[in-house]
Amino acid sequence: MIPTLAVDDEVLVDTRAYDGRSPDIGEIVVARRPGREDVVMVKRVAERLPDGRLLLRGDNPAASTDSHDFGSVSPEFLVGKVTSRFA
Repeated sequence: MIPTLAVDDEVLVDTRAYDGRSPDIGEIVVARRPGREDVVMVKRVAERLPDGRLLLRGDNPAASTDSHDFGSVSPEFLVGKVTSRFA
């Protein structure tokens, strides 16, 4: 998949997007990284698991640290939904 965002892109994040709802598959989100909560990352929601946890994937699998590395993510780790990108 071609990455949606480039290294120097800036994004606008709706921090209230997931108040009371779960993200849709394919949405781009900002989340805190499990085990390193001081690190935020921009990833795509790849799957919602039956227990409500999320699998997050980078658009460039060869260069991404994502759920392949740190496992599924609890929705509480979500910071918000990316709504716009500025190149």
